[in-house]
Amino acid sequence: MSETTVGVRGETIIHPSALVDPEAELGQGVIIGPWAIVGPRVRIGDGTEVGPRALIERDTSLGEDCRISNGAVLGTDPQDLKYKGEHTTLEVGDRAIIREFATLNRGTVARGKTVVGSDCMLMAYTHVAHDCELGNHVILSNAVNMAGHVTIEDWVIVGGITPIHQFVRIGAHAFVGGGSRISQDVPPYCRVAGNPSALYGLNSVGLERRGFSEDVRRALKKTYRILFQSKMNLSQAMARAEAEAPAIPEVRHFLGFIKASERGITV
Repeated sequence: MSETTVGVRGETIIHPSALVDPEAELGQGVIIGPWAIVGPRVRIGDGTEVGPRALIERDTSLGEDCRISNGAVLGTDPQDLKYKGEHTTLEVGDRAIIREFATLNRGTVARGKTVVGSDCMLMAYTHVAHDCELGNHVILSNAVNMAGHVTIEDWVIVGGITPIHQFVRIGAHAFVGGGSRISQDVPPYCRVAGNPSALYGLNSVGLERRGFSEDVRRALKKTYRILFQSKMNLSQAMARAEAEAPAIPEVRHFLGFIKASERGITV
């Protein structure tokens, strides 16, 4: 990788050993490293750097100022038997950091695309499967492996060597400890860890670091206690939380996420 400063647009540089398909579109200041391969219908935004031996197979869009490291593989066919060669895409937002040997597949006919938001960091050996959707500011530590159709909301951190079951959702600002096995939805604002995984309270440190006010954190704590620390079942606790918890956006999202769960909630 070069030491080009993010936001400074130089000339586009393609190493002589790299292969760039004529149908690919490269923005201003893009750098394509040695032996990298950029396939057809790939769009790369201004200031993005593609490292040595990286493969961007096809039908992939990268935003501005992304960093794609050595050996990363993006936009390959989904590993799903229902895929029959239809046109699908991979979309990656701005300022994404995708480290060594991470793999990101395109979507299937079920959704048509795999999406990674802006300001995400995907560490080495992570796998983002077909039809997954990651929000903004998501961090996946080394060797996180996602099955298909997983949804991860904004500001989530997932610890290393964690498998995530297909169709699981992980709510905004949640923290998943390393070495966990995630087979059910993780509620927003919470900490989860273990195999089998279990709740370990609110992600209080993360919420404070991200500027959540004391009043909001207090409201979320009250909601959490009603939902998960009372002797009621979850349906009864939901009804009580809707009646008693402050009607602020964060609490509404907390309750709405749980109400929409189809796989069940990690408790």
